[in-house]
Amino acid sequence: MKTQELTFPPSEQIPNNERFSVLIYQGVEQALDSAGFEALFSRNGWTGIWRNGVFDYHHYHSKAHEVLGVGCGDATLQIGGPQGEAVDVKQGDCLILPAGTGHKRLKASADFQVVGAYPPGQEADIQTSSPDDDMLAAIKSLPKPETDPVHGAVGGLTTMWR
Repeated sequence: MKTQELTFPPSEQIPNNERFSVLIYQGVEQALDSAGFEALFSRNGWTGIWRNGVFDYHHYHSKAHEVLGVGCGDATLQIGGPQGEAVDVKQGDCLILPAGTGHKRLKASADFQVVGAYPPGQEADIQTSSPDDDMLAAIKSLPKPETDPVHGAVGGLTTMWR
């Protein structure tokens, strides 16, 4: 499995995260589908599991880190807001987005589906406008999760996020 680490500076609309980087795991498992991601995330303690797509507008979450496992299809996502980076993802890939990270779907196959989840005790809010001081404080106060949604208690964000 190849791991890519990306960081993005804050912009007026999207705060991104100055403390934690975006992690992209390419090819978590060759044939891992939506049910497989649900089981993996659950086994590693991530909660609030859902299946859907990715919105076609820039948004971020101020109250939760988020994992997105591509369970079916492929897509191009823009990560980091309007000045961010276009990232191609396909079934078996996984993105870990720290709170504040902008993301948007640019294009996707008709069968594109992601499985999303959050660390225990965190729930996503959907933000589309510039963050206020309370949102920035919430983003900065979120701790590093105790487990990585793919690697569990050892590896991934448990070692890469400081």
